[in-house]
Amino acid sequence: MLIIGAGIVGLSVGIALLQARPSLKILIIDKESGPGQHASGRNSGVLHAGFYYSPDSLKAKFCREGNAELRRLCIENDIPVLECGKVVVSRNTEEDTRLDLLYSCGITNGVELEIHDAKNLERHEPLARTHFRYLWSPKTAISDPRAVTSAMVKRFEGLSGRISYGSKVELSESSGEVSVKGFEARHVINSAGAQSDRLARSLGMAKEYAMVPFMGIYRSVDSNKLPLKRLVYPVPHAINPFLGVHFTLTLDEKVKIGPTAIPILGREQYSRAAGWSLPDISQGLIAATALVRGKAHSLGEILKSELPKLRESSLIRESATLVPDAGQIKAWTKRPPGIRSQLVNIKSGKLEQDFIVQNFQNSTHILNAVSPGWTSAIPFGRWVANEYVLNQI
Repeated sequence: MLIIGAGIVGLSVGIALLQARPSLKILIIDKESGPGQHASGRNSGVLHAGFYYSPDSLKAKFCREGNAELRRLCIENDIPVLECGKVVVSRNTEEDTRLDLLYSCGITNGVELEIHDAKNLERHEPLARTHFRYLWSPKTAISDPRAVTSAMVKRFEGLSGRISYGSKVELSESSGEVSVKGFEARHVINSAGAQSDRLARSLGMAKEYAMVPFMGIYRSVDSNKLPLKRLVYPVPHAINPFLGVHFTLTLDEKVKIGPTAIPILGREQYSRAAGWSLPDISQGLIAATALVRGKAHSLGEILKSELPKLRESSLIRESATLVPDAGQIKAWTKRPPGIRSQLVNIKSGKLEQDFIVQNFQNSTHILNAVSPGWTSAIPFGRWVANEYVLNQI
């Protein structure tokens, strides 16, 4: 078995396969020098509770369970978990009305969730402000993505799995069989994150999708300057699938604001000068054109909302609508950015909201494993192994 991508999803699939069939020989390959160099190591570390997602989605199916399994992994490996919880606050009457939808989704998904009047907010987070009501999510927490990835590597290798770094991949198909140049494998699993759709397209798959990357920019400050106890989030946008600028905490006693959702040129473009390519730009243009033509989302509204947040002053001003004291702080520090590599359905112009998994001959392709991919990874990986791989070999 050959798995492409040493992020948390690829590691989870590898672990699940070896737990089900210990006799398998599994190699994970990754083009980087170590595991989890992109989304798995650059995410916010939030263990999401699972109330944002449509009850019929894979995200809803695996997020709540993944939250519990990540906690168990952290306990077993002495990785700290900050049990802070989260409040979702409203800024106007229209957002207050949408709290009911979030609450309903959460209850349907089996998530522990409460809805409260504004007068109770001081009990949960004194520094936050809300319009009429707010949601309280006690199962939302924070941990360390890199430490979790390292623990997953240890577990995989402890089951006799092997990992090879610095290995670039080229897929091909011949006589009804997918092969990887330089490797021999009975079954290939494409868990390459931001590059997964590109690998699938090299086999003639995923032609209905194009990818547009969105950069998430963060700023942080010492928690003694802004002593938040909880994560503070706004009500998500009614149409566009982003959670909005919010406050998260870190294990090293920082408070972060962000992220933005700014469309960029490259799916690994962490700086202006590097990380983009002509194929990335071409894909982005196809995706943007589909978004403009489609009616599911508003690219113009995304740009109008997000581009001003490139300025720190705008990012702070946005965050201060949730926690007014944030507007008085000047000593914000830049944090490493993250990138959400988002698939767009070319025909409908819709940003794909769920994980996508497809089989092709002797290969399995995991596409669009965006947030809450980190929280969901362990049960999601087990499901991929059972439903898409083990019954093929």
